[in-house]
Amino acid sequence: ISVREEEEDFIGHSMIGFDFLCVLCVPVLYVERCRQHRWRCAEVTFSCSDEALCQRWVSSIREQLAAITSRPKHLLVYINPYGGKRQGKSIYEQKVSPLFAEAGISTDVIVTEHANHARDHLRTGAELKKFDGVVCVGGDGMFSEIVHGLIWRTQVDGSADPNCPDETLLPCSLRIGIIPAGSTDCICFATVGTNDPVTSALHIIVGDSQPMDVCSVHHNNTFLRYSVSLLGYGFYGDVLTDSERKRWMGPARYDLSGLKMFLTHHYYEGTVSYLPARGIVGTPRDATRCRSGCVVCQKVKSIFLLGAGVSPESDGEWKTIRGKFLAINAASMSCACPRSPKGLSPAAHLADGTTDLILVRKCSRFNFLRHLLRHTSKDDQFDLTFVEVHRVRRFRFTPRHCQSDSDLELDLQEYGKRQIFSQICRDHPACGCAPAYSSWNCDGEILTHAAIDVRAHCQLIKLFARGIEEPAVFEDLTNPYW
Repeated sequence: ISVREEEEDFIGHSMIGFDFLCVLCVPVLYVERCRQHRWRCAEVTFSCSDEALCQRWVSSIREQLAAITSRPKHLLVYINPYGGKRQGKSIYEQKVSPLFAEAGISTDVIVTEHANHARDHLRTGAELKKFDGVVCVGGDGMFSEIVHGLIWRTQVDGSADPNCPDETLLPCSLRIGIIPAGSTDCICFATVGTNDPVTSALHIIVGDSQPMDVCSVHHNNTFLRYSVSLLGYGFYGDVLTDSERKRWMGPARYDLSGLKMFLTHHYYEGTVSYLPARGIVGTPRDATRCRSGCVVCQKVKSIFLLGAGVSPESDGEWKTIRGKFLAINAASMSCACPRSPKGLSPAAHLADGTTDLILVRKCSRFNFLRHLLRHTSKDDQFDLTFVEVHRVRRFRFTPRHCQSDSDLELDLQEYGKRQIFSQICRDHPACGCAPAYSSWNCDGEILTHAAIDVRAHCQLIKLFARGIEEPAVFEDLTNPYW
């Protein structure tokens, strides 16, 4: 990580008399791997009585560090003081900032004051050319703000049209660092393997780089949002919608809303059209896992472009599925977290230019519970007759009764006002109280449109991460990473 200035110390003495020896000490900081994908900052001190030799040590180490161009020197840091347990500011000041200072990294720190503060600042006010990366201290919502701000700024600066769903988006040049301080920290678990702030800070310091896919979401040729982890309609959309009215409960609101929506057991009719991913390695049901140095993600760029700038969608054939669904999910990563160690789609890749489309058809509550419980076990969650999964590059969803935009937005607003009456007869659709539409859960944000067009963009952003390292790397703890 760094080498400090020489420190003089007096150690040792002769057997006869009290003649002390002047020794120069050179402390060197390095990264040491620990259990459960965690990294720690360790220190080793070299000692030598030859001042000239010590100076050569220090100069050589500093030259080697300076030659590593991937290491950031100046970072733009956004801190969300309200996310998770409201500890973002203290986590940065106590655990991260001292490490950045040791590594010689200068920072411009902005403490956000309201929602979308970071996004709006990145879009218009930030002088991005003087930074080597952008760091967010917060949860998945804060990371989403950074992603939206950076991608939008990159497209505008490059004269690309974000509102066009067929536009080939320009990749962002700046890497993004995440210091986890949220409720779930799904992105950190998928890219590092843990939600430890010190580990994430050390990945930033050593200059790691992990590309990631991003899905753009449009409605009638109008941009809505970007998604990097989960798009969920039906069950997960209903859980988020209901939980927004219980924010006073904190993270516990998700458990209560999840139970409530499970008992409600709504299904929704609609049409799903998708473009299957062709020419790729692996399927959503194989045993391959996206890990550090993933061969699939490394080769995918050349496979997609075929060396001639050919769009991967140019030779595909769209497929259509109509039916009644309890849940429609699109996972661009495994979405693993402590409660779901494997995630919604265990074999999903971070940077292969696809998303895994998971369709859960109408079934009994007991069968749906079986599906949900498999997220917490080692069983194949797709090995059920009412569940199907497809690896796709693009998909569209249209509700069965597609109404006007204004009617749909009004319907979503009024849905909350009908809770008292609909609670009585929600399990009896004949009364007409059950809603005809769900809402899309887009990385923890609610979309106001049900009919959407989703496209996966290959390796659109890069993170200060290296993917989840295999357990074997951590088993030999006598071999630290210098």
